[in-house]
Parts: sequence; structure tokens; C-alpha cells
Amino acid sequence: MNALLNVHTEQNGDLPPHIGFTSNVLPEADSSQTGVSSEYVYKPNYSWFVLRIVYNRWQKAKDIIKKSGVQTYVPMHYAQEFIDGKKKRIKKPLLPNFVFVYATREQASILVRKTDEEQFCIKYYLDKTLPVECNGKNPPLIISYGAMENFIKATSTDNDHVRIVTPKQCHYKSGDMVRIIAGEFKGVTGRVARIAGQQRVVVSMAGLCLVATAYIPTDYIETIK
Repeated sequence: MNALLNVHTEQNGDLPPHIGFTSNVLPEADSSQTGVSSEYVYKPNYSWFVLRIVYNRWQKAKDIIKKSGVQTYVPMHYAQEFIDGKKKRIKKPLLPNFVFVYATREQASILVRKTDEEQFCIKYYLDKTLPVECNGKNPPLIISYGAMENFIKATSTDNDHVRIVTPKQCHYKSGDMVRIIAGEFKGVTGRVARIAGQQRVVVSMAGLCLVATAYIPTDYIETIK
């Protein structure tokens, strides 16, 4: 389920360094976007593709994609790092190995196929649950519009406690799906779990990752029937 656990074997690198850490999440989007899900208007024949960024060159990849006119979403957060002996608050991507793009399959494939020296860092993140295509590879992972909208709602707040989690960290109270009806996470749907001693709602990005909100009071939750 949590494909992030296997990313290092596919990319010949390490796990994303911030997984499981408390984070202050902020959206990073095109200049025409605010990062709020309603800004990404539904378009026929468009899908949300997950592009895998090798060598942690997410900023270069984002700049290349932006120049092409394709909409992007990169959830951001603040991390505490020591620079010149002083602790500083640095803005960094929550998922440094991924960029989400809203595009047609043709537009996304052009980004991946480009061969100029700046483009080598962008690859499709493949869906290995589906049969291989005529090129002998699995198709790219596609996130449904509704699932991506939910993910953006969960990761576009500035709350300090939104985090990427593993299945082992999630102690689910039931299998019921719930909706948050109040507070900064209003509208987010997922499953209630106890994580790090607090009640949170976990959003599943099937085939990619799990995202946990900050603490959610019981009165802010309703079961989806």
C-alpha cells in the first residue's frame, strides 16, 4: 500500500528524508494557482499523474514543467536545520521525490520523453498493479480527481502536525470512512486513526502514501454512510 517504502529501491536512493516527521505543510503550485484544490478545475481527458524526480532535483523538475504550461502541485513544509551552527526554519517539499501534474497523457509523456540535458531527472511513477502496456512497461500511476482534491485539502494547510505516515503507525479505530466537518481540515475524508497518541484522520493515496492530519476532535468528524 505505502509505495514510499519501496521508492529507494526503484530510484537507487534513500527514502524521502522527512517521512514520519512533524511538518508545516504549505502548497507549492504554478503562479496562477493558490494551492487550494478548487483552483484545479476539472477538465475532460486530464488526469493527475505522479512524476518521480531522481536525484532529489524537484525544483529543476518543477521549473521545467512550469515552462511547459502544465499545472503542478508540490506540497511543502518547514523543517528545522542547522546552517552555519544556527537552527533555521527551511521550506522544503513534503515528498521531495515527487511532483504531481494535472495534464493529458500526451502532455505528461512529452515531459517524460524529453531528452535535453535538463530533462533527465523526470520519470513516470509506475502503477505495478496494472498490466504492462505495449512498450513493455507498467502504465503510469494516475490519481483520481477526487482523491487528489482530498490530498490537496489535507496538505495545503500550515498546520505543524500534518505528516506522512506508514501503515504500522496507524492504529485505526474502525474501517469506516469519515468526513471532517469543521476546522482547518473541513471537507477532508479518510479513516480515523490514533497516531503519536492523538486522534487524526488518515488520507490514503492508493499506491503512493498515507497522509495524517493534525489532531481532530470527535465532534469535528461524521461517518460517511
